[in-house]
Amino acid sequence: MIIKESAENYLESILVIKSDKGHVRSIDIANDLGVSKPSVSVAMKNFREEGYITVDPDGFIDLTDKGLTIAKRVYERHQIISEALMALGVSRETALDDSCKIEHVISEESFLKIKEFLNSKS
Repeated sequence: MIIKESAENYLESILVIKSDKGHVRSIDIANDLGVSKPSVSVAMKNFREEGYITVDPDGFIDLTDKGLTIAKRVYERHQIISEALMALGVSRETALDDSCKIEHVISEESFLKIKEFLNSKS
């Protein structure tokens, strides 16, 4: 399943915010991603229509199984890639920033080899 980088960022943001705060609203996503609330509203409408999220009557956003699968995959890539970069001596700030970009374009093969390598060092 291939979706755009921006969509992956939105879904990952929902996952992280939900984990941190226990609930997610559009304003939380806007603040986290540094985008406007109208942009988030348009994205959430599209995600609802595509079956990635649900929104309850109070405006709380939850990932569906379909959305959660993508969010977890992107978040795992983010975590593993940033860990690998820091292990190589890259500063935390740069590693986190770079992993946000790399997580969307890295091949499954390369990602799995990085993950395997890190696991062998544990």
